[in-house]
Amino acid sequence: MRKILAAIAGLLAVLGLAFLSLRTPDTNRAEMIAKYGGPAATFAEGAGGMRVHWRDEGCRDCPAIILLHGSNASLHTFEPMIRELAGEYRIITYDQPGHGLTGPHPRDDYSAAGMFEALNAVANAARLDRFYLGGNSMGGWVAWRYALAYPERVEGLILIDAAGAPLRDGEKAPALNLGFRLMRNPLLRPLMSQITPRGLVEKSLQDTVADPAIVDDAMVDRYWELLRFPGNRRASAARALADREPQYFDRIAEITAPTLLLWGAEDKLIHASAATTFDERMPNADVIILENVGHIPMEEAPAATANAVRRFLEGLQPEAVDTLKLEQPQ
Repeated sequence: MRKILAAIAGLLAVLGLAFLSLRTPDTNRAEMIAKYGGPAATFAEGAGGMRVHWRDEGCRDCPAIILLHGSNASLHTFEPMIRELAGEYRIITYDQPGHGLTGPHPRDDYSAAGMFEALNAVANAARLDRFYLGGNSMGGWVAWRYALAYPERVEGLILIDAAGAPLRDGEKAPALNLGFRLMRNPLLRPLMSQITPRGLVEKSLQDTVADPAIVDDAMVDRYWELLRFPGNRRASAARALADREPQYFDRIAEITAPTLLLWGAEDKLIHASAATTFDERMPNADVIILENVGHIPMEEAPAATANAVRRFLEGLQPEAVDTLKLEQPQ
């Protein structure tokens, strides 16, 4: 018995040392705000003490667009596209609950309703009653759900590789990137809040884009450091279990606001066929497919993404068919 207990104790010691050697602690809150928010970092006050990190950029008197990033990203994902559009539009971005410098939702509520609280806090802080609303991936899901809940506030929708559409008949679910696969594993999920190697974030980003060469050190550091902002990894685990309420897609035809469905042709996480599914159900939608682009067009092809958004907002429609392919340079 003593030998068995000694062996168990030795194994636990080895596992403990392994955990300590692999553990990646949270980043420092103040240091992250200084690095990624800067001295002018702005926070909107929301329900229950929520403080939402947001930015208000571009032309103050121009049409206003609120943009929502995807899962495990931050408002910074839109920076390249904003540089293309800032002279023509007022562009508002923010870190959604559980992301970036906003940190976790006060009630750990990552349902659509919980995410709306942050969006309303930012819209109200910006003194906007009505605006264009865009979102990428999970942010696209929040955007179209918001358009169902608050149609009076949404002037138009820009859905960029948006989540929430069901698979088409006979279609297999796309493979998740490495980070999402690990987060979905119930045995590994608790460890992910303590062990998040930089290499894991790098590989996940490379799996997300069409051209892995765009994933540079600064991009990896931003995603890795903000994922480890206090509370964000716990929020990621909670979101993995959250009910996305797929039944609401049955109401998507109720959205009558003009809608741009903008997709990367090489999106491996949400196939471009989802754009067709949205388009078939939405009465006032147009589709643009960006060739040689993956899941995050605003970082992979900011000029082409901005041009598509500009054309949509200017009221230009694709000619002859409702799908326009914009070639990206090889």
